[in-house]
Amino acid sequence: MELKTIKKIGVLTSGGDAPGMNAAIRAAVRAGFYYNLDMYGIYRGYEGMIQNDIKKLDSRNITHVLERGGTFLKSARSEEFRTPEGRKKAYTNLKAHGIDALIVIGGDGSLTGAHLFYQEYGIPAIGLPGTIDNDLSGTDSTIGFDTACNTAIEAIDKIRDTATSHDRLFFVEVMGRDAGFIAVNAGIGSAAAAILIPENKTPIESLIEKLKSRTKAMKTSNIVIVAEGGKSGSAQEIADKVKKFLPYYDIKVTILGHLQRGGAPTSFDRLLASKLGVAAVEGLMQGKYDVMAGLINHKVVFTPIVKAIVDDKKVDEDDLRVANILST
Repeated sequence: MELKTIKKIGVLTSGGDAPGMNAAIRAAVRAGFYYNLDMYGIYRGYEGMIQNDIKKLDSRNITHVLERGGTFLKSARSEEFRTPEGRKKAYTNLKAHGIDALIVIGGDGSLTGAHLFYQEYGIPAIGLPGTIDNDLSGTDSTIGFDTACNTAIEAIDKIRDTATSHDRLFFVEVMGRDAGFIAVNAGIGSAAAAILIPENKTPIESLIEKLKSRTKAMKTSNIVIVAEGGKSGSAQEIADKVKKFLPYYDIKVTILGHLQRGGAPTSFDRLLASKLGVAAVEGLMQGKYDVMAGLINHKVVFTPIVKAIVDDKKVDEDDLRVANILST
């Protein structure tokens, strides 16, 4: 694909929100201004593109957004964009504004949309990995993952206070969809008794034996971290099974849910988002299209979108080994 002259860039956030999205938008917009480009905000993701909810941005739009969670551009899922007719509407609206390229901040569904749009209409696009799940390859960490882990650990620390006070067994369910990254990191960081993740099916018998051994060791509290979407079931389902085998335990279940997606981004997520926002603008100017910008070993890398969304990102086996050692 020949290098195109980029003069106007549209920025959008799509799918689930993640802390640091605002920081990424801000960085992209400021980088655009630095290179004398016109920057446009596309509100409500691909749905806003179809509905022509597109506005030119200025410095006032990105004032005091770095520290805010969520996304001031809003986010939405768009069924219409999945259709050829919907994408044609989106393309017509972009052309009406003279937008030459896109920066799409979101997860695998959002990046898939950018790839498909590029294939059909040739609109250069760079994706930024904005998801708390950390399930995109091509980057060591996704925007929002670090904040979500910190939020989960902070909540679990508070749960431990009451667990210890009452000698209770808590099952805490964390987000992550089909990936156990939050569960593993939060589990290690909060000294969990056990961690159950989608990537591995933990036999209920193994969990029972671990809890029994901790009882013999006079552990005053036990917290089991359960990743949503796991093969072993939800936190409530697992708790119900355990209760049958260990009726003497006072068992409680806490589902952290969407609080993990909110809140001010950590310094790490602000830095990551800022680096990738600038990289996205510079990458488009250099002719890097249909790729995702990520950070590997502290260096910006560009990975084809199809590779970033298709390649399975694995939970580090060494992290699982460390978690197992520390929970004995």
